[in-house]
Amino acid sequence: MPLHIPPAPAPALRSVLTALGSPTAVHEARTPALRAAQGPATPELPLPVHVLDRITAQGLSATRLAGWRFLIRCGDRAVAAAETMLTPDGWAFSHFFEGPYVASTERALEQAEALPQPYQARLLSVPGLYMLTLWLHGERSGDGTGGHPAAGDLLVPLAPAPPGIPAHRPFRVAELLPVLTHRATPLPLLGSPALGSPA
Repeated sequence: MPLHIPPAPAPALRSVLTALGSPTAVHEARTPALRAAQGPATPELPLPVHVLDRITAQGLSATRLAGWRFLIRCGDRAVAAAETMLTPDGWAFSHFFEGPYVASTERALEQAEALPQPYQARLLSVPGLYMLTLWLHGERSGDGTGGHPAAGDLLVPLAPAPPGIPAHRPFRVAELLPVLTHRATPLPLLGSPALGSPA
């Protein structure tokens, strides 16, 4: 079933194209694969990056749109990614990067294309767990910037995933959120009011 990739804001795409055309921006990036790439490099597969800032003990989550990420393709593979961020003047290029999340994102998108149900592709970052997931949102008509993870949405942890959470296995939000809640909720310290003070 075709995966819906929401269109990125035009200024975000323009900022990435400008950076790709700037020898200084490419040279200063810590991306040897991008610097060594032969042939044209093109930004593809724009994904809105949402951040899961808060997971409460009740499992309630708050997300916010933090940026748009583009995979930078050269030839037949993605060699890096470009991140954009929202500034007071609008969308602007932030930085290039490479590493395991680039190939893992590409693989997860290919997995999602094979699913029987159509989804909208997004990225969901969980900073508190150093975790990034491909968020497959059931509402495909939006622009990818709003909404929150619904119980029936899928989250595909990207590699490297936190210990005990398998990468590239699709989880329903209702299945994975309790695990994340447990991991993200700090245990009360011995002697804290939650446990009662020692006598």
